[in-house]
Amino acid sequence: MLTIVDYGCGNLASIRNMIRKLGGQSKITSDAEEILRAERIIFPGVGAFDYGAERIAALGIAEALDDRVRRAGVPLLGICVGMQLLARGSEEGQRSGLGWIAGDVVGFDRSRLGSSDKVPHMGWADLSVSNPAGLFAGFHEDPRFYFVHSFHMVCDEPSDIAATAHHGYDFCAAIVRENVVGVQFHPEKSHRFGMHLLTNFMEFGG
Repeated sequence: MLTIVDYGCGNLASIRNMIRKLGGQSKITSDAEEILRAERIIFPGVGAFDYGAERIAALGIAEALDDRVRRAGVPLLGICVGMQLLARGSEEGQRSGLGWIAGDVVGFDRSRLGSSDKVPHMGWADLSVSNPAGLFAGFHEDPRFYFVHSFHMVCDEPSDIAATAHHGYDFCAAIVRENVVGVQFHPEKSHRFGMHLLTNFMEFGG
């Protein structure tokens, strides 16, 4: 059973539908007690960093997430802003993130973008996978995923970066640290590649 955290910032129905299509079971919740019983957690996100941080605080779920993920070692997948909220903070706002990943979220450096590189970055992009185990196991061709974002994570530790993508320059597209993984793209919008990745997550750390 996967627990999809509802803090008002994600494509919850799309994720649940894809999991169902893969034969998995999931539930959507914003209740801290249910999070404390979660076996695997998906932490989606769409929109502004500060709004997501404010919603986490308003719902009082940060401690439950920290207890279940960092103390109990339950696997968590952050998606888009859900991944960004795992960092210390973001140039997009003033609020602090969860701080589980040593890194910060920055806007695309427009001085490094070409004339055809628009912000927000929207569309399909190939990944360069540096950690082919776990989340990216079993891909027999270069995976392509769908992105919609203006900000990306910069990690202190290169070993936390599982994959990069290119938009004017290489940026962090996925992170992994022990049981915590995150992706800047949207697997629920990425067809067979997204299905493969979510299947891997359903088995991640098991």
